[in-house]
Amino acid sequence: MATAKEEKQFERERQKALKERAKAYKAAKKAGTLDERIISPEHTAYLRRKAILSKVWPFFRFLILFGLCFVILYPLIYMFSTAFRPNVQMTDPSIIWIPKSLTISNMADVWGIMKFDEALINTLKINLVCSLFSVITCALTGYGLARFNFKGKGICFAVVIMQIIVPPQITVIPLYLQWAFFQGAGIVKLCSKLGMTTFLGANIKAITDANGTPTGALYASLIDNPIVMYWPALFANGIKSGLFIFIFRQFFRGLPIELEDAAYLDGCGPLKTFIRIMVPNASSSFLTVFLFAIVWYWNDYYISSTFFLNNNTVSLALQKLSGNLDQQLFAGAQVGTRKKIVWLESGCLLTIAPILVMYIFLQKYFTEGLARSGLTGM
Repeated sequence: MATAKEEKQFERERQKALKERAKAYKAAKKAGTLDERIISPEHTAYLRRKAILSKVWPFFRFLILFGLCFVILYPLIYMFSTAFRPNVQMTDPSIIWIPKSLTISNMADVWGIMKFDEALINTLKINLVCSLFSVITCALTGYGLARFNFKGKGICFAVVIMQIIVPPQITVIPLYLQWAFFQGAGIVKLCSKLGMTTFLGANIKAITDANGTPTGALYASLIDNPIVMYWPALFANGIKSGLFIFIFRQFFRGLPIELEDAAYLDGCGPLKTFIRIMVPNASSSFLTVFLFAIVWYWNDYYISSTFFLNNNTVSLALQKLSGNLDQQLFAGAQVGTRKKIVWLESGCLLTIAPILVMYIFLQKYFTEGLARSGLTGM
């Protein structure tokens, strides 16, 4: 009696033979040497199913692509159509997609209300530094998890998975308390003993009890300080760092170990091997992770709005745009979204424009890196 493995092997060989006979059938039909008597009923049924599938599949493929284009492109087309349209034309029933005239006054108004030049500079300061820190530290962490065996490796990888699974809303309260009353394992107290009254630009204060009596512990409030974004990124705990570590781990696991063995024979240590051998081979993954980090830090407003009260970034400026339009453009009156949609869409277009430009120039390398980064094997 044949085993399950043998039955599967037999079925694969049978399907392969049917495909080969189908090719021979097409070739004979094209050459005019077809002999219908040699075509088995099973082969005829296979050819019939394939002919039906070849006629039906293009229709379903069109529906799938049309649905994807509607979901992805419709918001962009509507944004471009509305952002450069005068506000009076929004109530004109004769205008659907193409406005009768174009204007850039919407962009100019939104640029001033959002203080876009200031917001752009602040965002770049945080975005670029955090993205670079994330790429470097996540690459080192992913390489260590992929190539080295040590005690607690499974626990460390479980923590990485938890970074991916656990939403930031769960950890935001303890993180806020940590930065609002930062002690730094005695670093703040040491700075006070050295005669310093500030730590990273924040005043050093004493923690008091319910009666207002100092407890002897000192802290510095780092809220509104860029260090709250730099520090987690530097220690591979920034925005989406768990996913970045997983990407690097998957990529480094796919590289042949002989590359490292050859480097060790030449006298390279682990760090030198990583810099001189692994980094050049993982350039596509580095670019992919860097672009991911840029986009996620650019679009983040939840963590930024939690830790920053006065720092103006692009995402925070867009979040506050509706209220600022009411105050500055409509003299404090609360108006409906329909009346200010042209300015809202202009703000959205301004916000995504730098990311779109970056993707236009780097999309070739981005898609190549995405295919080789290990995500396709998830």
